[in-house]
Amino acid sequence: MKNSPFESIVMFEKELALKWKSGEESFLNLVALRKACPCAWCSGEKDVFGNVYSGDKKTLPAHAFIIDKFEVVGLYGVRFFWKDGHSDGIYVLETLKNLSINA
Repeated sequence: MKNSPFESIVMFEKELALKWKSGEESFLNLVALRKACPCAWCSGEKDVFGNVYSGDKKTLPAHAFIIDKFEVVGLYGVRFFWKDGHSDGIYVLETLKNLSINA
């Protein structure tokens, strides 16, 4: 993966494996990854007064936890395209490392 912090990203049924260019490996649970979506709808965003606004929380269908595809965004993050059509969140590298099962 040229110009990327990753050697490879491999999707499995319930996990995502990241091999970083540093040689480190991370494994992420797909349910935890989706529930940590950083987009404004899922995680909310703050106004100047510190109030957090987000979309209505809803029960996600099983296919909402399956990655259809992904794209590396610059040198700082990854956008996942989920099977339910959601793709608004860009996960920064630090978030991916913090969500790692082996962290």
